[in-house]
Amino acid sequence: MSQNINGKVVVITGASSGLGEATARRLAGEGAKLVLGARRVDRIQALANELHLGAGAAVQTDVTDYEQVKRLVDAAAAVHGRIDVIINNAGLMPHSLLEHGRVEDWNRMIDVNLRGVLYGIAAALPHMTRQKSGHIINVSSVAGHKVRPGSAVYAATKAAVRMLSEGLRQEVKPYNIRTTIISPGAVATELPNSITEPDVAKGTKDFYEQYAISADSFASMVAFAMSQPEDVDVNEILFRPTRQEL
Repeated sequence: MSQNINGKVVVITGASSGLGEATARRLAGEGAKLVLGARRVDRIQALANELHLGAGAAVQTDVTDYEQVKRLVDAAAAVHGRIDVIINNAGLMPHSLLEHGRVEDWNRMIDVNLRGVLYGIAAALPHMTRQKSGHIINVSSVAGHKVRPGSAVYAATKAAVRMLSEGLRQEVKPYNIRTTIISPGAVATELPNSITEPDVAKGTKDFYEQYAISADSFASMVAFAMSQPEDVDVNEILFRPTRQEL
């Protein structure tokens, strides 16, 4: 599986826990050169130290601020001379019914889940178009395919990531850039902790405790997409726990 991963320069947002952390561990084991971004700089610095990633591998990054995302990506290019892969992973999921008017939560989801992905694309594209190579991996969700009561705004942001990624796929063909959307179902992460409504939070946490699979499953999907030959472009991966119905 490590074919086509060893030596690649990979930027991961939201790398302090969950999907990002599991992916960092997997790719480091496959020989990738990682630069990690997250708001909790102490967490990513500890992870970078544990994985022996070297100086400059942890950059404090709030993906809602374009300049911070650009700084993260430019730091990777400055240290390693290029950027081969960006994984736009940072996200949150404060579910609530629309009638409750959680406008602040809606704005946070739009800022992190959608604008954060856009900022990652904007920061990485100049490097990748110049190189005429690269791979942009955007994290959507099963919710980007199906919506249920309480998840309307979250699902809308994740569906938007899918549409954005498909438009990107078509636009970057002249530059030999690959694009992948990964849409996980219930995976054990801190994502349910972002829910602000107590009853919804309890129901979601109970569901995750019953059904969620390890974040290593997501890391395996990333490794699969990255490990394909350069002339193979895996555009979308949708996966769930075997027992998950939705």
